[in-house]
Amino acid sequence: MKNGLLFFLGLFGALGLAWAGIVLGSNAQIGSLRGFYDDSEGQSYPLRPSGLAAAGQLVYQDLACAACHTQQVRRPGFGSDEARGWGERQSVARDYIYQTSVQLGQSRIGPDLANVAGRKPTAPDRGDLMSLLYSGRGGMPTYRFLFDKRRIVGQPSAYALALAGRLKPTAGYEVVPTPRAEELVAYLLSLNNAYDYPEARPTAPATEAKEK
Repeated sequence: MKNGLLFFLGLFGALGLAWAGIVLGSNAQIGSLRGFYDDSEGQSYPLRPSGLAAAGQLVYQDLACAACHTQQVRRPGFGSDEARGWGERQSVARDYIYQTSVQLGQSRIGPDLANVAGRKPTAPDRGDLMSLLYSGRGGMPTYRFLFDKRRIVGQPSAYALALAGRLKPTAGYEVVPTPRAEELVAYLLSLNNAYDYPEARPTAPATEAKEK
């Protein structure tokens, strides 16, 4: 091939420019985002997750929860996310600045989880989430490997699951969450992007100036 070296140099140059535009351009736009400080509340948002919640994100990632759940509330007009109670505003880049590996997801076999801890009118508590992980529901599988079934020695554990019916363990035994289950639930309970950032507010469409 004539001028083969020149062809490959041009090809790699084009790929380099595309990479720079996507990666470096995006980083220039949002790479320096910081928390938004609200003077009226004396608080910066979003809140930093606790150590337990940060560890729980790794469990969430390890279990591939993003294969069935998203963490992105679409803006009005691009879906019915708000009508379903998944959030009161669209998700923005600032929501994710303290997440080490953002789990946006791309398929909604299950509901969106961006604001699972702030759902209205009712949000799940620790017990609800533990029970759901252990028993599953609808199309959600069970994650019983995140729990230990053990013999009760002395007093029952305060963290034992309150199970009934066929899920109730045999007499003298209890089901307790493992550290991984505690971390995962702590992470889910930290997902509450309720603060209304300026960039999350819808922009009114520009109106054409009236002719004089």
